[in-house]
Amino acid sequence: MQIEKTYIPDLVILNPHIHKDSRGLFYENFNKQSFEKTIGRKIDFVQDNHSYSIRNVLRGLHYQINKPQGKLIRVTKGSCFDVAVDLRKSSKTFKKWFGVELSEKNKKIFWIPEGFAHGFLVTSKEAEVLYKATDYYSPKDERAIIWNDIDIGIKWPKTKNLIISDKDLISPTFIKSDLFI
Repeated sequence: MQIEKTYIPDLVILNPHIHKDSRGLFYENFNKQSFEKTIGRKIDFVQDNHSYSIRNVLRGLHYQINKPQGKLIRVTKGSCFDVAVDLRKSSKTFKKWFGVELSEKNKKIFWIPEGFAHGFLVTSKEAEVLYKATDYYSPKDERAIIWNDIDIGIKWPKTKNLIISDKDLISPTFIKSDLFI
């Protein structure tokens, strides 16, 4: 895998080596040993998630208190703009965000460690997002920050007619959120 560093040091983009021939393609999308070497620590994924969405669906910005989740994210169909926001109060990049296009074409894999809020916007007709999580989903610990918070200032791709869940539409601003790290 080729590793792309980001301006937020703990966020990593993995670019797998893709082997193509007349039959199709093959690539390794996860290897525990090389992944742990890349991020510099042991990791245990306990849950795999699969999200299907149509164009203009925006999900997030989600995080969990007490049981924060690290996420290893990839898109197997379509494309999305995937975003992580640093919620670690002691971090030099606290409240900074980073976004990357993930798609079935570019096959990038995005590592978001514990301590970040996560969200994505579907930029294709439809998209399937798969991700591994380091802790179980915990409804009582689930929190969110409003997607368009002015203090964070995410530059989402321009789109009309966003589709956002009622739950995400009433998320608090960053200042009023329940931060945990």
